[in-house]
Amino acid sequence: MNAPKTLAANDPEDQKGRLKDLGGSQSDHWNDILANQALQSLWVKNSSQEDRDKQLRATLAALAGIGPKDELEGMMAAQLIAAHNAAMECYRRAMIGEQTFEGRRENLAQANKLSRTYAALLEALNRHRGKGQQKVTVEHVHVHAGGQAVVGMVDPSGGTGKAKREDQPHALGYAPSEKMRRAHPDGQALPVPSDGER
Repeated sequence: MNAPKTLAANDPEDQKGRLKDLGGSQSDHWNDILANQALQSLWVKNSSQEDRDKQLRATLAALAGIGPKDELEGMMAAQLIAAHNAAMECYRRAMIGEQTFEGRRENLAQANKLSRTYAALLEALNRHRGKGQQKVTVEHVHVHAGGQAVVGMVDPSGGTGKAKREDQPHALGYAPSEKMRRAHPDGQALPVPSDGER
């Protein structure tokens, strides 16, 4: 009977990070497995040996180009490559001249889903790296009579870089203006003067 094999999680020989550019980990076992998973997502069945070698080198170059910084980024990088490869294969199959209408439609539908998956993965990777778009939602802004709210970058110091606390209202920005005119007696709208007319 075979004795159970003991696996060491922090094997010093494994923790050299020689392949970190591919998988984002100090563990070269992890990086090697991840790179092989990305390579296995290639469709190389009909490729010549020369084309196959190019595809394999290009996939490793893509992993290194994405430059995963940790294991999570490594997994997302491998999935990006797999989703791209699968989408491109579906697009290729949809364009086969003898393809039936149903076959073309199904391949394009799958390619569309894979392309959306790719975009979601890319967004997740950028968010993980802190590059995602930031969105600010302003829920409540109170503008009192004689004031204007400004949404955007506001420099309360007038460009001098020295903001005065008493000049900073609670709204996003404040610019004094003429008081609002009362409503016209017969209900018609009154023109509001522009900055140049004030």
